[in-house]
Amino acid sequence: MVEPWPLEEEQELTSFRIGGLVRMRLRSPRTGRTHTFYELRFTDWVNVVALTDDGRVLLIRQFRAGTRSVTLEIPGGLVEPGESPLAAARRELREETGYEAPTWRPLGAVLPNPAIQGNRCHTFLACGAHRVGEPQLEAAEDIDVEPTPLAEIPALAASGAIDHTLVLSAFLRLWLDGGAGPALVEAGACVGRGGAG
Repeated sequence: MVEPWPLEEEQELTSFRIGGLVRMRLRSPRTGRTHTFYELRFTDWVNVVALTDDGRVLLIRQFRAGTRSVTLEIPGGLVEPGESPLAAARRELREETGYEAPTWRPLGAVLPNPAIQGNRCHTFLACGAHRVGEPQLEAAEDIDVEPTPLAEIPALAASGAIDHTLVLSAFLRLWLDGGAGPALVEAGACVGRGGAG
């Protein structure tokens, strides 16, 4: 049976605004040998599937430095220290889109890349999203908001227009939550279940 490996030693090599790099020495229970691993240490992240009352999902286009390209995503970002994932999701939706929503429901969390990261990405469904003002972008963000019919998401994923793994995972969570039927197209995923107001 595979068991967790005990931590023998840990050293932070560097830190930066959104995380850090840590070297770890872990011992294999099977062989007793110690091995070196590196972890990109990040705080938890959030993603928001925000649905409007007319069945649109709020997609955003933004520049991503890692690929040096513009990607099609959903709102999301870092959970700040002392902030709950739900509070972070509400904040990110407002900052990146100018929208708020009265009803929220968690759709679950995933491990972005457990080989080299230990954080989680929490996904929330925000129902009844409506615009309350202008986005409040950070200096290093360029974002366009694109309300898109929810029915178009499978085609956007199949074509590769949406290719961000965590965004695809968020839509899978929505589908698994019971949003795959025709009711989803008309924002039916927002009714019939309890949510955090």
